[in-house]
Amino acid sequence: MKHVENLRNFILGTDWWTDCDDAVALRILARAHASGMVRLLGVVINACMELSVASLDAYLTAEGLSGIPLALDREATDFGGNPPYQRRLSKLPHMRENADGENPVTLYRRLIVSAERPVDILEIGYPQALAAFLASPADEISPLSGVELVSQNRSRLWMMAGKWDENPGRENNFCRNIRAASGGEAVCRLWPGEITFLGFEVGRDILSGGKLPPDDLLAQILSDHGSPGGRSSWDPMLVDLALMGDASAAGYTCISGRARVDARTGENYFTPAPDGPHRYVVRKLSNDDYRDRLNWLIAPECDFHAFYR
Repeated sequence: MKHVENLRNFILGTDWWTDCDDAVALRILARAHASGMVRLLGVVINACMELSVASLDAYLTAEGLSGIPLALDREATDFGGNPPYQRRLSKLPHMRENADGENPVTLYRRLIVSAERPVDILEIGYPQALAAFLASPADEISPLSGVELVSQNRSRLWMMAGKWDENPGRENNFCRNIRAASGGEAVCRLWPGEITFLGFEVGRDILSGGKLPPDDLLAQILSDHGSPGGRSSWDPMLVDLALMGDASAAGYTCISGRARVDARTGENYFTPAPDGPHRYVVRKLSNDDYRDRLNWLIAPECDFHAFYR
């Protein structure tokens, strides 16, 4: 196990929406937290539905992470969708409802200010809440702006968004609506440090979750989604990449440069440059290698300490 002084801090942003790969990603992150490998400081939900907080609270509780701070973008009601897995999860034991969700900007600011070490941001959903944090001014929490807090904290951003094998590319997390598009434009423009993107093309053909025992809660989520044989692995691949902290060790090569998102259409553009602050990853292993790795990470018998040693 890593010594506590070397623990990495994470805040997760997730749409917790109609897809189920967020749940696969959260299992990996929850196990990393429970094993003492990292510290999950909080979760921001950036697509608001009736059962968002209740279902996520129930899932985190089932995964051993009861009480993790949760925030909800209550204005983000224009994404659509009515996922059956949220309805089922909301019937499990939980303590919080949507009204209990913290304001996302407040949560980002509060957790980063109180952290004693750098905080990595994992974004597997829509980017408007993160953009609002970056644009936030000084307040009672800190005299620094959001951008200044990120700079001072030396935060890194790991983001599942974009389609980088095409220029321009189109992908849901940037293109779903004007909220997503304008948020993506702002994050790419304002983030003061390094951003690592894992795009649509990376996780599309990697199906994970199909080997779980039928009585596993995550297997039920996948079945409710209509993916009992596994789901494309965009979000869990991003979490695994961030936990590794090194793209090459995680099985990727990187293209460096500068990313840009059209604030109206959500189309993503990339200008290669060796010293650019942004990069997107390209797979260098077989599909089976990534699939087997993820399936092991979410399996009941997985030993996190041995895996990430």
